Order: sequence, then C-alpha cells, then structure tokens
Amino acid sequence: MIPLDVSARRRGHFVRNILRVWQSATVEQEQRGRAWYPAAHQLAAELTGGDARAGAGVIAALSANTSWQRNLALARTACGHGLTRGHLKDALTKAAAIAAGADPAQVLPMTRKTGQFFWCIADPTTDEAVVIDRHAHDVAVGRTYGSRERGLSNARRYALLADCYRQAARRLGELPSTVQAVTWVVHTDHIAGTSTRSSHPHAWPSPLQPPRPTATSAT
Repeated sequence: MIPLDVSARRRGHFVRNILRVWQSATVEQEQRGRAWYPAAHQLAAELTGGDARAGAGVIAALSANTSWQRNLALARTACGHGLTRGHLKDALTKAAAIAAGADPAQVLPMTRKTGQFFWCIADPTTDEAVVIDRHAHDVAVGRTYGSRERGLSNARRYALLADCYRQAARRLGELPSTVQAVTWVVHTDHIAGTSTRSSHPHAWPSPLQPPRPTATSAT
C-alpha cells in the first residue's frame, strides 16, 4: 500500500501518472468516459420517476462488490417493490432507507467510495467528488496491483488519491469525475482479459447499454 503521508514530489508523480493515462485515451475512450456519469444520472432519475438524487443513492448503496448489471437490477427492485435479499444486510438497509425518502448524504459514507459514487451520479457537474476504486488507484500510482490490498478503506489514503485527481483535473480544465472516468476506461481497456479485470464490480462502457464482450465473464 502507498503510505498515508507522501512528499509533494510523490504527489506530483501520481498527478503525472493520471495525466499520462488521460493523454493516451483514444477519441472513443474519451467519449465513453465523458458520457458515463451523465448517462448514469439519467438512469438514476428513471429508476425513481425523476428523482435522480434518490436513484443515485440507491444505486450507490447497492454497488459494493456487485457487477453494474446486478447493481441496476437490485436498484430497480429496491425502488419498486422493495428489496429484502440479494446483498449484505447493511447495503439493503441503506438502500431501503433512501428509497423511503432518507437523504443519501446522511445514509452513505460520504468520504468513501460509496458516497462519492452517489455524489458523482447525483450531480455529474460536481467539481469535488471523485470515485477512487482499485483501478483509479492503480492509474494514479502507475502500477497494477491486481489482488493486492490497496488500503482504500483508509480515509486519509482515499483523500490523498482523490486530491491527485482534482489536481490533474485543474491542469486539464476538466471535472475530476471526468478525468477519473476517462482514465478508468483507458486502464480497464488495457488490462481487459487479464486476471486483474475479472473481479471488478462495475462494467462501465455505458450505463445505458450492455458492456462489450470480453475474455472474462461479468466484470
């Protein structure tokens, strides 16, 4: 795991890694990345009859260790008739509370990936929220960790990497979520079909379309 306290020089190295991956994106990869959160926002609104914030909260609550297709199927059920199984009890409880009208920002851990995922979907124009999953981590540190522990449950380590994405975004004149999504697409395309791809929880090519076939099963 990267240390919790790193020098300004190493932070700069992380930012440069993010910029390098961004600059390597093809036109198609950039389009996919740019479209992801706006499309997910639209889908979240459709789940709840127009309340994208609630829909985003339910999706995020049920997102951990779940494929994107499964995530959406669970969210549809939770927003419809209610969901009593199919995920961990904590996730089900949070999703039910949000579907019943609770503020997602009061239910979800807003300094961690789940809360930031909600925020990016609920407001694709935010210039603060950044989703740091294992691939976003690997882009920043410049190494593919595979199944090794990254320590992203630590709030300080998460905040460090999120800030690196914000710095990269400022240099590019882009939203941090856009930089994260585009570099995520580039990185996961690069490792597609390898063992490092097989357990990823979100199939991100497009929230509104099924993912393209890969050498693995649901990713």
